[in-house]
Amino acid sequence: MSKFSLFFGAATALVTPFEQNGALDLDSYRKLLRFQLDEGIDALLVCGTTGETPTLSDDECLTLLCEAVKTVQKSVPVIMGVGSNCTEHAVEKARAAEQNGADALLAVTPYYNKCTPSGLVRHYREIAAATSLPIIVYTVPSRTGMTIPPSVWGELFAIPNIIGIKDATGDIAYGAQFLSYFGEESCLWSGNDNATLPLLSLGSEGVISVLSNVKPRETSALCHTYAEGKIREAKDLAASLLPLADALFCEVNPIPVKAALSMMGICKPYCRLPLTTAAETTFNRLKKLL
Repeated sequence: MSKFSLFFGAATALVTPFEQNGALDLDSYRKLLRFQLDEGIDALLVCGTTGETPTLSDDECLTLLCEAVKTVQKSVPVIMGVGSNCTEHAVEKARAAEQNGADALLAVTPYYNKCTPSGLVRHYREIAAATSLPIIVYTVPSRTGMTIPPSVWGELFAIPNIIGIKDATGDIAYGAQFLSYFGEESCLWSGNDNATLPLLSLGSEGVISVLSNVKPRETSALCHTYAEGKIREAKDLAASLLPLADALFCEVNPIPVKAALSMMGICKPYCRLPLTTAAETTFNRLKKLL
């Protein structure tokens, strides 16, 4: 594990539970938080993509953060998603997250108004200057339309409080290249559950996971079993989790994971539009796997 690591293992990218009318369901959210802690999760991410952040107000985001901080009581790191395609807004969110008890920040690359490499670096410099918290940069081209290019890695990771990257490119070669260049100086976490084991084998710090909403103990165990040198056990565990991990993306995330959590009695299956409740076929597929 890198000396710069915020955590090793699995961080759950938490869903945001809603009532059918679209209101926050804080009782279910607290239930989800307690389930994660009871199952031994290594860290928690509030208001990431899986949390449907584009549909949340800033006040709602802070409510979710404060509930997590209060429940966790520093037992694991609480990471707050503060990404925006408006640099000023991301800066405001970063300051508010630090003021309200976050342990670290996750900031996705700007989306829609895609920037040049120099704009990307300036975007992250502004966020980093606004906070003393460690920052994970997040590259997820399937949602943002851009990847953090290797040409700017050096500039980004020269910023003192940028500690690593969440890699959801789906390209193992991207992670391998990053770890070969920066593996001793910064951290990489997989952003895709089906890439957790391959990236662990290359030196990653684990995964920021959708699957661990449903299987926190097993997702964490995959990382720690591998780190302990129990390679066959880790391979077997990864293989056993793969069908469920794949099923959780049979519709747009987090539609399936909310369906799965509803079957577990943790929260209701509702999303905010434009996301909809899972199709019957998705429920049936997940029911077989659960």
